[in-house]
Amino acid sequence: MLPTLQDQRFLITGGTGSFGQTMVARLLNAGAAEVRVLSRDEAKQDDMRRRMRDERVRFYVGDVRDLDSVTKAAVGVDYVFHAAALKQVPSCEFFPLEAIRTNVLGSANVIEACERNGVRSAVLLSTDKAVQPINAMGMSKALMEKVAQAHARNNPDAATNVSCVRYGNVMYSRGSVIPLFIEQIRAGQPITVTEPAMTRFLMSLEESVELVEHAFTHAQPGDVFIRKASACTVADLGAALCNLFGVPAKMNILGIRHGEKMAETLASREELEHAQDFGDFFRVPIDSRDLNYALYVDQGETERETIFDFNSANAPRLTVPEVEKVLLALPEVRVQLAAAGRSSDLVDA
Repeated sequence: MLPTLQDQRFLITGGTGSFGQTMVARLLNAGAAEVRVLSRDEAKQDDMRRRMRDERVRFYVGDVRDLDSVTKAAVGVDYVFHAAALKQVPSCEFFPLEAIRTNVLGSANVIEACERNGVRSAVLLSTDKAVQPINAMGMSKALMEKVAQAHARNNPDAATNVSCVRYGNVMYSRGSVIPLFIEQIRAGQPITVTEPAMTRFLMSLEESVELVEHAFTHAQPGDVFIRKASACTVADLGAALCNLFGVPAKMNILGIRHGEKMAETLASREELEHAQDFGDFFRVPIDSRDLNYALYVDQGETERETIFDFNSANAPRLTVPEVEKVLLALPEVRVQLAAAGRSSDLVDA
């Protein structure tokens, strides 16, 4: 967690989402002076206001697409978490310009608003889909990272330290497949799987928050911090959930959807060649070279170490029992198991 928070003010864009709500609670518990939530959905804001009932939380109705609304929300703020985004792969495939307006231009607005207000640090949330992207959502997030890095490269004396974090699927976040699988299991239906052999990283919401906090305290301008994670196949994830709920594993295979990959990549081999390994994290520093490429003609590397992408196909692979253990650590899964009368013999196992 950040150092002394008693006099610090924070802004979280997209703050009514899974990440935002978790981060707001953590900041309040750590003694933050004020936490602002900027989002478009006034109904979700009202729900959050009623649930938290803390005068230190202030809500701003606005959109990152509108520079003026972000600028006003950031007045007097010390730190910004930029979580607002269009995240659903299929919807971004059908409406790619909307992904650009929110994920790219909206992120540029956040950076500009931070600069105008002298914000100390802004951390932008990215995704494994931004690496070697094949879908509009990933492409827009990759461009978001480039916008952040270009700001650092072109503004060495900038008031705001802008960095990015990149992580894989956050379990039980909005749009996660886990709530869908549980709903289908409890309804006595087969779980719908696009491709059983598809692999994905598994990360808890707590781990994603820890990554952002790490970036705030360690990032240099333009850095990308990547959280390492284990992975599993979609089939094993489904089997683990079925085991926990005590039902046979039945799957309805749908086939790969628009813009899906068999494996996701957290860090490319090109990034890993100059990344720093911090145990749980990779730090990928900015490439600080300018456009005068002639300076580097005689200074390139002629020998390169054999490095592979860090992806969900070659990451540490969880077995079904290991996936069950990971799932049991999620409060939401434990609640669902309790509602199904399955928790008493599992939680203490």
